[in-house]
Amino acid sequence: MSKILDLESRWPELFAGLGSQSRNAIVQAFVASWHEGWEPNREDVENLTNFVRGTYERAEYLRRAGALATQMLLK
Repeated sequence: MSKILDLESRWPELFAGLGSQSRNAIVQAFVASWHEGWEPNREDVENLTNFVRGTYERAEYLRRAGALATQMLLK
């Protein structure tokens, strides 16, 4: 696990066009799990940034999040 959770530096293209409040909310959404030892990957961050940006609706966000969780469990 990295010492700091700096998602914006790792994947700046995913945060392009989002305001500071949205960017902060996205990072905070991952903080609790990260503190427990989980490291978010690009797909996780892309899924949430696209949802916040309005690229797809809540149902699609949940479908994608569920698929990512299933992939993790099957590894």
